Amino acid sequence: MLESLLHADLPTLITTVGYVGLAVIILCETGLLFGFFLPGDSLLFTAGLLASQGVFAIWLLIPLLAAAAIVGDSMGYAIGARIGPALYKREDSFFFRKRYIEETEAFYAKHGPYTIVLARFVPIVRTFAPTLAGVGRMPYTLFVRYNVLGGLLWTVGLTLAGYFLGTLVPGVADYLDAIIIGIILLSLTPLLHRWWQSRWT
Repeated sequence: MLESLLHADLPTLITTVGYVGLAVIILCETGLLFGFFLPGDSLLFTAGLLASQGVFAIWLLIPLLAAAAIVGDSMGYAIGARIGPALYKREDSFFFRKRYIEETEAFYAKHGPYTIVLARFVPIVRTFAPTLAGVGRMPYTLFVRYNVLGGLLWTVGLTLAGYFLGTLVPGVADYLDAIIIGIILLSLTPLLHRWWQSRWT
């Protein structure tokens, strides 16, 4: 998966793309259907850790990434509202699988509008959740409230986690690869749990 390639040298990638590149990656992952493979969780954490080392200014990084996440979800909602049922007729491709829609719908069925918040922490689901909110005509004012809440919790929480860990634990950057792997495994837990349930029920 392309995401694993990105994680191979994530600090270098983040340093290279800078503030604008980070914002674009977050925007694409949350707002465009083909962005599901992008490494949102580990990217935010690593950016925060790099900020603790002086690579980025944390006071600028956090509002920029939060804004990108909130605008991205709004873009996803607009796409869903515009294309509507056409999304369900789309054929599978490298960037799209119908099962992603099915997984997100199941998430919606369980969590309701809170999906917009909770999906931020679940890979793939966070990409398709705002689009399905648009398809389902969730009232936009309701969507915006959950969008802002989820966007702030996700970006601020993960970025500050990396920042404070880098500040409080000397030499933590030496263990970044292991930390990133842990974040990936943790973020995939809900999807693995659902796969296990569907396999044995």
